[in-house]
Amino acid sequence: MPDALAEDECGDVRVTPEPVTPDWVKHAVFYQIFPDRFARSGRLPKPTNLEPWDGDPTPRGYKGGDLLGVVERLDYLQDLGVTALSFNPIFQSASNHRYHTHDYERVDPLLGGDAAFDTLLAECHRRGIRVVLDGVFNHASRGFFQFNDVLENGAASPWLDWWLNVGGHPINAYDHTRPPGYTAWADLHALPKFNTDNPQVREFLMRIAEHWIRKGIDGWRLDVAAEITTPGFWQEFRQRVKAINPEACIVAEIWHDSRPWLQGDQFDAVMNYLFTEAAIAFAAGHRVVRETVVGRSYAPWPGIDAPGYAAKIDHLLGLYPWPIQLAQLNLLDSHDTSRFLTIAGGDAASVRLGNLLMFTFPGAPCVYYGDEIGLTGALPDHWARKPFPWDDPDRWDTELLTFFKELIALRRAHPALRVGAYHRLVAEGGVYAFARTLDDTSLVVAVNAADDEATVEVPLSRPPTAPVTLFAMGGSLGYAGTATGLALTLPGRSGIVLDVSPVPGTGLTGALPPGGDRP
Repeated sequence: MPDALAEDECGDVRVTPEPVTPDWVKHAVFYQIFPDRFARSGRLPKPTNLEPWDGDPTPRGYKGGDLLGVVERLDYLQDLGVTALSFNPIFQSASNHRYHTHDYERVDPLLGGDAAFDTLLAECHRRGIRVVLDGVFNHASRGFFQFNDVLENGAASPWLDWWLNVGGHPINAYDHTRPPGYTAWADLHALPKFNTDNPQVREFLMRIAEHWIRKGIDGWRLDVAAEITTPGFWQEFRQRVKAINPEACIVAEIWHDSRPWLQGDQFDAVMNYLFTEAAIAFAAGHRVVRETVVGRSYAPWPGIDAPGYAAKIDHLLGLYPWPIQLAQLNLLDSHDTSRFLTIAGGDAASVRLGNLLMFTFPGAPCVYYGDEIGLTGALPDHWARKPFPWDDPDRWDTELLTFFKELIALRRAHPALRVGAYHRLVAEGGVYAFARTLDDTSLVVAVNAADDEATVEVPLSRPPTAPVTLFAMGGSLGYAGTATGLALTLPGRSGIVLDVSPVPGTGLTGALPPGGDRP
């Protein structure tokens, strides 16, 4: 794709180089693992005070999942079609989610320690599976050494200026009826915020990032990245990480318009919650349970129709350069949200429709562990972090699992779905259709999210001589050539992917809806 054109302050046209993003991410299928709840290996000794694996999760309790448990389930993940693993934090911490970091250089002993991580990384790489870790660099914990020293020594601590706005001594770190005696993330006493304006703090965090890249990880997912506002921090972070591994992925947790961070000098991508919001609202529609989505920085409720979805997607595709779009981490739920199946009131068709949209959209799709077998869970957080029921196959939705395998295989089989151009074709009522094109390949994706059957005209330059159905869900779908393209008949709550690749010299019409052609 050519460099972008822009005007400088004098009005002269200048060439702005396109951002460079890791090529492997554009072709990846991610799977997010919450380590305490995914799998527990019998090869690791455990403390005795663990919650039963099959019992209800609690906010503070541990289930004892570990990294060797992940190793033992890699056959399952490969069979599913996964090519990259995104982990919630794995470093030593006094919390089951491990966002309260004690030691950034040690893997938590309950996860198996550094030895288990080395085994995991080696086995993943042997199988061609990438590994991305969660970097919590905005804040630490009360157990982090430099903060613990402040708790012990007060104003005499040499680490006082590692933290922001430390008040009188002793500082209030535990009495939740009073504000913390320092700046803490979300005013949570357990999460003191780093003073990243301090050069020592900044260097410490940069070296942690470099350390694990040198160990061989394939990238960082950066927790609450927008909270770090020190000028130049993320630019330096990118430079130092990419100097070690230019193909390392840097993806940030930012829920909103992220243009300030996605200009090619900081992050490769963000967690694409703007897509999440649109896809859930369209695929689930009136089924979205409002109570499951309140209190988070996205708004899937109320539902939207196809024109509403088209407006959101056109806006999203206009925000960032195309190399950024292809590297975005697309998701429908995560450890920070209710699970999509629960958001949709238990409607499996919504899950299928939403995932069909995600797996055919530009950017890397990410499956939250257990979604593929129909795990449920709503806010508060611990209910969306249930253990994977390995030993209870009766709880598995095997039809949904088969659907995920087929959908992942579809994406992996067709480069046009990964890096092809995106053309919006139809947005009428409950029907949204688009095409992904690459070289001589043209694939049409159509979704009817409404309850009733609909027939729509898909504009093509000429009727395809022999369209091929690559993927279909939701009943008996029909299509027929017309003078101007293709007439699709879609039952309610259905979707289809067609190969309409033309003979040489033909293709999609240029008369596409305004703003519907990317790039």
